[in-house]
Amino acid sequence: MCGIVAYLGDKQAEGILVEGLKRLEYRGYDSSGAAVCNADGQLNLVRSVGRISNLAEKLDKGHLSGTAGIAHTRWATHGAPVEKNAHPHLDHTGKIAVVHNGIIENFGSLKKWLISKGATFHSDTDTEVIPNLISHFYHKEGQFESGTTNAKKLEMATRLALTELVGTYGITVICSESPDMIIAARKGSPLVLGVGDGEYIISSDAAAIVNHTSRAIYLGDNEMAVVTRDGYITSTIDNIPVASKVEKIEYTLDEIELANYKHYMEKEIFEQPDKIRACLSGRIDLNEGSIKLGGVMDHARELVQARKLNITACGTAWHAGLVAEYIMEELAMLPTEVDYASEFRYRNPIIDQNTLQVVISQSGETIDTLAALREAKNRGALCIGVVNAVGSTIARETDCGVYLHVGPEIGVASTKAFTGQVTVLTMLALFIARRRHMSQQKLHTYLDALNRIPDQMAKILEQNDYIRQTVEPYCDKENWLFLGRGYQFPVALEGALKLKEISYIHAEGMPAAEMKHGPIALITKEMPVVFIVPKCSQYDKIVSNMEEVRARGGRILAVATEGDEDIKKYAEHVFYVPDTLEELQPLLTVLPLQMLAYHAAVIRGHDVDKPRNLAKSVTVE
Repeated sequence: MCGIVAYLGDKQAEGILVEGLKRLEYRGYDSSGAAVCNADGQLNLVRSVGRISNLAEKLDKGHLSGTAGIAHTRWATHGAPVEKNAHPHLDHTGKIAVVHNGIIENFGSLKKWLISKGATFHSDTDTEVIPNLISHFYHKEGQFESGTTNAKKLEMATRLALTELVGTYGITVICSESPDMIIAARKGSPLVLGVGDGEYIISSDAAAIVNHTSRAIYLGDNEMAVVTRDGYITSTIDNIPVASKVEKIEYTLDEIELANYKHYMEKEIFEQPDKIRACLSGRIDLNEGSIKLGGVMDHARELVQARKLNITACGTAWHAGLVAEYIMEELAMLPTEVDYASEFRYRNPIIDQNTLQVVISQSGETIDTLAALREAKNRGALCIGVVNAVGSTIARETDCGVYLHVGPEIGVASTKAFTGQVTVLTMLALFIARRRHMSQQKLHTYLDALNRIPDQMAKILEQNDYIRQTVEPYCDKENWLFLGRGYQFPVALEGALKLKEISYIHAEGMPAAEMKHGPIALITKEMPVVFIVPKCSQYDKIVSNMEEVRARGGRILAVATEGDEDIKKYAEHVFYVPDTLEELQPLLTVLPLQMLAYHAAVIRGHDVDKPRNLAKSVTVE
């Protein structure tokens, strides 16, 4: 949540900051702002409510001159999305500016104390205590030895301030009395330092950096970077040096551009054949009939000897985990439980040395999932990460893991990350299954089917226009049901979530058999009901559920297997998917539901990539 961009170099900062904010707008878009130090040591600030375009328009009227600056796009937590609550926030002297992602839990007591010391506040945010706390130490008489430079004073004051904060933060700090320095620090909220040719860009996401450099340092928790025109120094918050590794950003600028698509969600839906092909590349060997997951090879024995698997995730990733529960128990014969990460550490999960803990997060920064990971590690589980963002906190803190390799996902409503997660979790299940009991011949059957998935996805996407035409008459219906059984139950949940997220239509996903235990009372004449009903072990039972809906006047849209003409007897509309093994069907059946939700949102006139009240990466509880 929220996006940070900071720049220090020889170019004018304003344009780079605005460009970076636009690339981060999916992280928050209710307000934004920028502060720049000019050559005279003046700190100038511009803030605006709404989208980044509003800020850019304001900047055109009042230019921010200078080559060092910080900027922020906000997703509101404390305080309404009004201009006084937009970042950056200044201290009461107007000399120190801060942008902040996260939540300061003890801001109330700190604010009261700072007011007693003479500080003044102008916003309703928790963030404003940070510049004022830094300012308190920076200006405190006798705090520093005589002759201490302003730059050193700012660094030391920032360290002292951070030791007083309780909560999470990713911050950048700039001061008019040290115009050639920016300080960045993180605890629970990601920050990346891009290292260019005589310039540095700090951001909460590499997307704001990749246009300027492919070299980056991913700050770890409780780490700080002090950046000057002469270079950078990284250390812990309490000033222990850290030897940071400069890594190559794995994706290019082209991957985060819209190209010829109207929305990132549309682009990411249509990227899935290529991205799942990339996810499989080098990992399945049809000639050898083997799966090679380099990220977990060193722990193969522990995976095989495990007696239980826990999966924790949030949102769409949780749905991928539910699919994996079926797959793990069917293929690997490994008892599996799936938890909401936000609930996991607030109960007493049974974990021992024979437990595997899989944590799933596209960003690798989801705060609830990270907390669940730490709880599982404390209890002795081997922790496996399934993440997309290289260098993310979860990727670093897990014992081992597998990257999705599906490229950056910009759209708030996750699409290719879901299919990437299911693909990786399927490979992990097969990796374990082959070493436990699965025959070589059976494994080869699954590998061959997995290898065909990308081409089958491409065939489904050819129905895009038909799906748009089909969904249009139903877009005024405010209540939908999504129903499936077995492997398709999590797909029903995911389809309902997609429709809710971006079209703001109320939708529920549930097991088809549960409908008659209460929810059938919701069905009214003309109500859209989506059944996911491919040829599978429970096909006949799902058809019976479809008849129950038809008898009550519901309008059925079905996702079915190619060649199934009988299904047309029960459904007004059918979206066909190619045939595949039952365990792999979710990789195909989810695509029509993604397109359905996308077109519904567009037809209803909503901003697909920036749905209200939502942000891409949830880094606060």
